Amino acid sequence: MAAPKKGRSASAQSKPGRSLVLILIAIVALTGGMFASGHTTPRLGIDLAGGTSITLTAVNEPGQPNAINKTNMDTAVGIMENRVNGLGVSEAEVQTQGADNIIVNIPKGTDSEQAREQVGTTAKLYFRPVLQREAAIDPAATPSPSASDGSSASPSPSTSASGGDESASPSDSPSATPSSSATSQGRPVTDALKADETPSASASSSASASDSASPSPSASDDAAAADDAALQAQYAALNCADADQRAEAGKGAKPGDSTVTCGQDDGVWSKFLLGPVAVDGTDIDNAEALFDTQSAAGWKVTMDFNSDGATKFADITGQLATQTSPMNEFAIVLDDEVVSHPYVSTTITGGNAEISGNFTQEQAESLSNMLSYGALPLTFKESSVTTVTAALGSEQLHAGLIAGAIGLGLVVLYLVAYYRGLSLIALASLLISAALTYVIMSLLGPAIGFALNLPAVCGAIVAIGITADSFIVYFERVRDEIREGRSLRPAVERGWPRARRTILVSDFVSFLAAAVLFAVTVGKVQGFAFTLGLTTVLDVVVVFFFTKPLLTLLARRKFFANGHKWSGLDPKRLGAQPPLRRSRRPVAPVDPKEA
Repeated sequence: MAAPKKGRSASAQSKPGRSLVLILIAIVALTGGMFASGHTTPRLGIDLAGGTSITLTAVNEPGQPNAINKTNMDTAVGIMENRVNGLGVSEAEVQTQGADNIIVNIPKGTDSEQAREQVGTTAKLYFRPVLQREAAIDPAATPSPSASDGSSASPSPSTSASGGDESASPSDSPSATPSSSATSQGRPVTDALKADETPSASASSSASASDSASPSPSASDDAAAADDAALQAQYAALNCADADQRAEAGKGAKPGDSTVTCGQDDGVWSKFLLGPVAVDGTDIDNAEALFDTQSAAGWKVTMDFNSDGATKFADITGQLATQTSPMNEFAIVLDDEVVSHPYVSTTITGGNAEISGNFTQEQAESLSNMLSYGALPLTFKESSVTTVTAALGSEQLHAGLIAGAIGLGLVVLYLVAYYRGLSLIALASLLISAALTYVIMSLLGPAIGFALNLPAVCGAIVAIGITADSFIVYFERVRDEIREGRSLRPAVERGWPRARRTILVSDFVSFLAAAVLFAVTVGKVQGFAFTLGLTTVLDVVVVFFFTKPLLTLLARRKFFANGHKWSGLDPKRLGAQPPLRRSRRPVAPVDPKEA
């Protein structure tokens, strides 16, 4: 039974080259994949590359005390990611922090203001019929003509359905038709996605002394809601030129109730009295920003409704088409603010509509982006916004690299001073570990969105000590065997099983700590935990497939096998005992008489 065991041991010792070849093939394959992917450097986080970090805090709304929960927070994260990615920002990070915070990291090179608007806007979208509207002149802005003077400085944006023949006239009383070319010159949505209004010229015939249009009876409950004395008093008291009043206008209004709110264009604010919600934004299947080459309208937003939305939209446009201005308009209300209020002159069927109004490309894309990805399930407020310049990020990266170099240098000095020739094996193993870490981090950037931030760099620095500790454990086990009188080659093999157990237990504890830290923390601390866990796994791979096989090969060389004083394995320096020998008990002579 002993002979086969010895044969297997000899076979295992004679083929350490297989493990070395295997790990070198893995490095070459991973490096090839890195170059093939085009990502030859790790993706840097905001604190190293520069960018903007936004912290959003969820706010409870009246009547919804339990709305802030994990499901809604995860849904909000998904919508924010879609919105930011819709701007062409493929490397933004959106993640939860705690129970009610969301962290959004936007890399440099991105319009941070537009991105802030995209992630922070709740985007609760409703289509409400307009019952009354009145311009409020902002003292800081240039006054625009009122409804009573018979003219309109900027007609309302128009809405139309695709695929018709009738064309709208952009003259005194602009209106929308089923024609895709039926667009009148309206107001653009501003950078904050706020739209306009100045009353149209046709409103003058029904304007009151306060320049507001009086609601007339309609087939819906809009007239009854408008006649409500409390709502009328609220509408009369609202001053949209006052920022504090604007911030509170429309807050808490239920979809089935009439409401008052504000909208803005070119510094001119208008107040609106709106009927109950006719179409919900969730009824929009898709919205897209397009440039209209067939007319002077320029950029426009096209909308495709689902079946329910198409029916609702046809019903409301049919009702509005019979009304006079401004009650032939429907307001597109985004987060309690009117962003546009197109007018209607005919029923729009087919489930397709468009909004035009001298949009810029950015404004049209921003609006279509929000319409496409839907409303956030929660309301958020900005708790903090931090911008890191590229120069500051570069300084932090430089400082991190210096810290890593200092740590590596100290480890190398210790290894060379204490282990001498064995330090070459340790240094080669550290280089292999560093190469694997670099290549894998470069590949994980595009694969899972991993970004190397400053805490992650700290994790990599800590990993240097963890990796070096594994080498030290193995080297000390081998030296212990030499101290007991064994030669190097048997010492390498006998010391390995005990060192292996110690290394596995130590790395398991480190990996478990990294996993727990990753699970219970968020944000940048997760970068530290992830890097620590990754390098711990790589430590096991390097020790098993590189360090041990390499020491097995070098143990056959005279420099190490004979215990050269610079090899780190000199028996005299280690205080080795004489070689172990079996003592034979002398055999007593046999007495012939006893035999």
